[in-house]
Parts: sequence; structure tokens; C-alpha cells
Amino acid sequence: MTPADARFDHPPRPLAQRLGAILWPSFFAAGVATMVFFAFVDPLLLRDMTFPDIEVSRGVGYTIGFFMFWACTASSSLFTWILLRPASRYNKPLPKD
Repeated sequence: MTPADARFDHPPRPLAQRLGAILWPSFFAAGVATMVFFAFVDPLLLRDMTFPDIEVSRGVGYTIGFFMFWACTASSSLFTWILLRPASRYNKPLPKD
């Protein structure tokens, strides 16, 4: 590695690009997970097993399930983004005293 390479720092990404890189793939993954999960599980039967006193329609059950899957997949994407940040920005040498 040359001294010029050691000084290179990746430019920071705009907030919209960072959010898009986290939320967009997780949106698609949540959609697939929702389709697969609800192909085998009826939201009304799930409601009856968990919260029988709360009146939830089938459509609301699908919506709640989708947003729960989206939260799970978005947290996974966020964790991946945190792990892939450039080390040059965060691992700077300590100042000499």
C-alpha cells in the first residue's frame, strides 16, 4: 500500500442513499417473507391463538405481519451496513501526546 492509498478516505454517502440501501432491500425481503409465511398461516387463526379478545381482520393481520417482517429485515440490513462501513473513517490513529 502506498502512502497515497493510506490517506484515501471514502466520501460520506447522502442520508437518502444510506436509508435506501437499508430500507429498499429489506422491503423486498419482507414482501417475500410475508407471502411465504401467510401461505401457510391464516392471520385469523393466529389472532385466535394469541389475542382472541382483539378484533383484527385478515387484512390488518397481513399488514401487521408485513411491517413486523420489514422491521426484522431492516434491522438485519442496518447491522450489515454498520459492519461494512469503511474502517479508515473510524480507525484513525490516536494523537501523539
